[in-house]
Amino acid sequence: MSLADPEVPRIELRPGYSISRLIKGGWQLASGHGTVNQERETILADMDRYVDTGMTTFDCADIYTGVEAMIGEYLGRVRERHGSVGVERVQVHTKFVPDVSQLATITAAEVEQAIDRSLRRLGVERLDLVQFHWWDYEVPRYVEVGMMLSRLVEQGKIRHVGATNFSCATLQELLDAGVPLVSHQVQYSLLDRRPAGEMTSLCRSRGVSLLCYGALAGGFLSHRYLGAPEPEPPFANRSLVKYQLIIEEFGGWNAFQELLQVLAGIANRLQVPIGAAAIRALLDRLQVGAVIVGARNSSYLGETLAALDCDLGPTEYSAIESVLRGSLGPVGDVYQLEREKGGRHANIMRYELNRERSEGPIEH
Repeated sequence: MSLADPEVPRIELRPGYSISRLIKGGWQLASGHGTVNQERETILADMDRYVDTGMTTFDCADIYTGVEAMIGEYLGRVRERHGSVGVERVQVHTKFVPDVSQLATITAAEVEQAIDRSLRRLGVERLDLVQFHWWDYEVPRYVEVGMMLSRLVEQGKIRHVGATNFSCATLQELLDAGVPLVSHQVQYSLLDRRPAGEMTSLCRSRGVSLLCYGALAGGFLSHRYLGAPEPEPPFANRSLVKYQLIIEEFGGWNAFQELLQVLAGIANRLQVPIGAAAIRALLDRLQVGAVIVGARNSSYLGETLAALDCDLGPTEYSAIESVLRGSLGPVGDVYQLEREKGGRHANIMRYELNRERSEGPIEH
């Protein structure tokens, strides 16, 4: 890692705490994907490449097996080379995701133990941002547990608290109770616009930035699928299963192809990849603070950064909106489909990842 001037623009979540508007996602690095030692060295070197562009913010989670520890190893190497100045240049956003079986009984001590575990793995004295997830609203303790995290902010173990995948009503409950949320991580893309509207309005009124995952729909929003036949199972990973369901909600493969064709025309005019145009369109959305881009290595870094050079104007947005107006969905609140017990979207979720991790590697 050098200390050169960054290229990626930044946004302040709160005064004195800024992040890069492109965030490096970490779930693909989990050990369930078969990371080996030689690849681990490549991954650590790639982290330098991201930081050198100004993409200094990393997203991970307590349930991503091995990822917090890997980022912690990277931070240790940065500390050896550049001291505290180098480490302070990097922001690490993790998550607190208690298993569904823990929700009714989890205590403040157990919450603190989970946070202490993330601190040890990352090798830091304070977590920059802890994003809070709650599986089941029928266990209505999310405000209580959110306040437990707030107390850990007061104790100095957490710098900021965010939420992930909450509904409008439950997010407002957290905010009204005084949980000091600075961000809300949501699935958001041209295919899935559920955070637009009510969620955006709520976050805007309360100073909460949207951090968006799924911007490329697991890779579906790319030239690879332009004009391609609809893929059939078995799929290479659960991510493709997840986002094919989103495509079905959008209106099906033909509607998806219509959107891809419009994006391809825009991308060709701007001389950027389709994915870059899709990311740019999301960065321009109201209240979007940053877009999380998942990548196993830096081979697509150039294509990701191309999103910053896109300038989508009225003509481009008119063409995109002409397709989006005809889409069927997804409809409902953020993560609502994923919470419908027994539904297609909920059936691919895994609710006991902490327990599974303790028993062996998991797939993501």
